[in-house]
Amino acid sequence: MPTLRLFATVRVAAGTGKATIPGSTVAEVLDAAREEYGPSFAELVPVCRVWVNGESADGSTAVTDADEVALLPPVSGG
Repeated sequence: MPTLRLFATVRVAAGTGKATIPGSTVAEVLDAAREEYGPSFAELVPVCRVWVNGESADGSTAVTDADEVALLPPVSGG
């Protein structure tokens, strides 16, 4: 299963920063994560950027057991 890395608010919502989640595409991985981590996590996913192995990705991007899917929420600063 691909590794899902979570940062900032999505990490807090999920209660973890790293998990193995089933799926053969980014969309499948994110759907399984929404199911696993519930509504507060699911609300954040649409505003996040998704990266696979350090490259920008979308829902149709294929993933394997060797891949890392990273979910990065928007960051504010000042």
